[in-house]
Amino acid sequence: VGVNGGELKQRLAAILAADATGYSRLMSLDERGTVAALDASRKVFRSHIELNQGRVIDMAGDSVLAVFETATGAVSAALAVQAELAALVAGTQEDRRMRFRIGIHLGDVIEKLDGTVYGDGVNIAARLEGLADPGGITISESIQVAVRSRITASFEDLGAQQVKNIAEPIHAYRIAVGAASARPAPVPAPVPAPQSSPIGGRGSQAAGGKGIYDKPSVAVLPFTNMGGDPEQEYFSDGLTEDIITALAAWRSFPVISRTSTFAYKGQSPDVRKVAHELGARYVLEGSVRKAGNRVRITGQLIDGLSGNHLWAEKYDRDFSDLFAVQDEITTRIVAAIEPEMSSAEIRQIIKRPAGSLNAWDLYMQGLANMPTYGKQRAPTKRLFERAITEDPSFVDAITALAWCHSADVYASRSDDVDASIAAMFELAQRALLIDARHFRIHMVLCVAFFWQGDHNKAVAAGRQAVALNPSSAEAYEGLSAALCHLGLAQEAEQSARTCMQLTPVGPRAYYCHFMLMQALLGQRRFEESYDHLMQAMTTKPHDIVMLGHKTVLLGHLERKEEARASLEAYLGKRGLQSADDYRKLYARNSALTEPNLDGLRKAGWDV
Repeated sequence: VGVNGGELKQRLAAILAADATGYSRLMSLDERGTVAALDASRKVFRSHIELNQGRVIDMAGDSVLAVFETATGAVSAALAVQAELAALVAGTQEDRRMRFRIGIHLGDVIEKLDGTVYGDGVNIAARLEGLADPGGITISESIQVAVRSRITASFEDLGAQQVKNIAEPIHAYRIAVGAASARPAPVPAPVPAPQSSPIGGRGSQAAGGKGIYDKPSVAVLPFTNMGGDPEQEYFSDGLTEDIITALAAWRSFPVISRTSTFAYKGQSPDVRKVAHELGARYVLEGSVRKAGNRVRITGQLIDGLSGNHLWAEKYDRDFSDLFAVQDEITTRIVAAIEPEMSSAEIRQIIKRPAGSLNAWDLYMQGLANMPTYGKQRAPTKRLFERAITEDPSFVDAITALAWCHSADVYASRSDDVDASIAAMFELAQRALLIDARHFRIHMVLCVAFFWQGDHNKAVAAGRQAVALNPSSAEAYEGLSAALCHLGLAQEAEQSARTCMQLTPVGPRAYYCHFMLMQALLGQRRFEESYDHLMQAMTTKPHDIVMLGHKTVLLGHLERKEEARASLEAYLGKRGLQSADDYRKLYARNSALTEPNLDGLRKAGWDV
């Protein structure tokens, strides 16, 4: 059928409709501020819609209309949007907050060649949006049936709703925002690096930045198929592509595009020559060899300047589930090499003269200080602040400064805890406007909500961080902590064990044991919890937070003499006089607060 020369196509699609509540009122209060908030919100919508295989149809006025290939994609996007928008307005006065209502329906639409869509599917989504609360999501029964086995969520049945201009009642459900999780969203596409760069890989100038700074790039060469089997060829190429995509999710180092690196397929080039030609500081190469039902994958990370090997590993696996092996090895390799590149950069930069430092150098020197941050708080913050001054769009430096504020709260060094938390939110909101897909921003939000005591929002932000970067042990750390303090100790244990798999050794391995300790404590598995705490304390023997947990666990284990000695040391350092003192000191609204107090009482604290 032709309409004005355009062919129409009828198909099934998931439609998301949204609009801002109280938009006219907000405009009357503050036109400039409202327009800025609307622009920021549109960026959030567009980011998560595209990340979940959706397409924006229209953003007229204060409304959003999008179409998705799957119901899961539409709901995942809506949950992520509402979580991020809630974080954006967290520091804004209640009556100045811009909130969106979202409606989602799965039904028939008519699509024109120009991409616009019409029909009952669109109209019903718009009516469902009208049933949603500000900051909420309402879905039709067709959506609920499609996603209920794929998304862990609380659905409130609103029953049949009669709405304007729709003949039949719509059976609607409300999703409990902040208490839902979806399967990980697709990882963002890799960011190509400039092809004419010298070795060292100069990063492209970001919008709003003061200039280009030396941010080294990495090239992933096609993994070599050592057997000649076509099945292995598909596997080795797929593994290479997955590693390129997963590395891009870290946002730490620009990743040379697949188009450029696959030009070397079938060759055995000199790695230093490749690095020079592609403008890459680091090169990852590897091979795949299949023998019977086993496959051996090797990988090695090479410094493009010196040709020295920075990291090498081999993996032996059953080849029975090809895609599961590909996913696992991708995650393991990427989780291992990104920290290696960061460590290599720190070693290169740490001794450079102060006068020659650019934003990247300042950031790396700040990272070098973080393991001993307690002894050099002020200079470390100054390094990150200088990096941000050099390049206001440098998200890694912004989030690193936020982590400094979190470390102050953790170690009770902050002069004003609420001010430190507010600073974390402010920095996260600034970073969201630059790159909403950067997983570390959502980690900052996870921890900020955690310190604030809003553990539902902390979990939502933690899930988003993991979805954006499934190779990051740090993301699983934050999610594990949030889940544990929300009272979801078994799920917290799963996240902690994933964290441990991704970081079996290294300077952060102790914290995986600490997270696992808390998750096991939440399940009252005191012996196992104590074992993991002891492993954590081999790295941090004088950490006062761990000393407190040691006292708690010794109390629960009824090891009275050890518990009493530990209690004396802990109270002497903390200066606590009452249970209320402990509640004020410990994480707000935590599910572990009372079990911890119970352990301290068993250790001999008479409160």
